[in-house]
Amino acid sequence: QVQLVESGGGSVQAGGSLRLSCATSGLTYWPYCMGWFRQAPGKEREGVAALHEGATKYADSVKGRFTISKDNAKNILYLQMNSLKREDTAIYYCAAEWNLGCSIVPGKRTDFGYWGQGTQVTVSS
Repeated sequence: QVQLVESGGGSVQAGGSLRLSCATSGLTYWPYCMGWFRQAPGKEREGVAALHEGATKYADSVKGRFTISKDNAKNILYLQMNSLKREDTAIYYCAAEWNLGCSIVPGKRTDFGYWGQGTQVTVSS
């Protein structure tokens, strides 16, 4: 059974950094696409970053500040978040999908089939 478990969230001041981890288990092989999403109170879940065979995609709001990567040996997905802003406050989720497609573009988002439980990130000024 596939399981995704996020960790690394917390409270940080604006301008600070956090690194989120998504530990995976139950994988027969690495997903076609893995992504990070976030959901702030009262807002829809939005795609933050995605990774497919080394190619990365980012939402415009996080480009240049966030980096998605994975540890091949440990099967862990990461999201390095630098220069954090108050508007980055949200619950962050990792997601995985084995079918073709790796888009986080609103309206064209890949239908990710597996999700973690989320980790809270709070950025204060």
